[in-house]
Amino acid sequence: MAIKATIFKANLQIADMERHYYQDHVLTLARHPSETDERMMVRLLAFAIHAHEYLEFGQGMTADDEADLWQKDLTGSIELWIDVGIPDEKLIRKACGRANQVIVYAYGGRTAEMWFAQNSSQFERLTNLTVINLPVESTRAIAKLAQRNMQLQCTIQDGQLWLSDGNESVQVERVRLKEPSSRGY
Repeated sequence: MAIKATIFKANLQIADMERHYYQDHVLTLARHPSETDERMMVRLLAFAIHAHEYLEFGQGMTADDEADLWQKDLTGSIELWIDVGIPDEKLIRKACGRANQVIVYAYGGRTAEMWFAQNSSQFERLTNLTVINLPVESTRAIAKLAQRNMQLQCTIQDGQLWLSDGNESVQVERVRLKEPSSRGY
């Protein structure tokens, strides 16, 4: 018998002063049996950073043709594709062909750095790709906030990001490894 996903509930309060976005979200996250708390919390963090009424979790962990998070317009076109971890370069290239904007939140310390170094020349050709590295200290710290029922606050201001559960507060650094290229418009 296959092991089923573990369900996590999160009440997420977002105060993003940079985008002037202030909302509360009630989220249900299904953590795949092979997914760690760290990866699940990076997905939740990516949601907080890009929160929008049409942003939703996808089946990225189990389906190559879906993002970890994505935002579609009313016609079904993919506006934003977000993957976490260190996805295969071919899958990123495919996502860049399907979505207006693709963002990868890489984490894992030295492994993520080596992954980016090995693929950076291929990534340069992808004009709609952003790659952000999350330091291992930050991702491990937010993994400790994971609980089956979470009450979280995310504050984004002046390039700083804080995630808190009321008892613990974690500052999450974001290191931009690749920015999207200008397309001339």
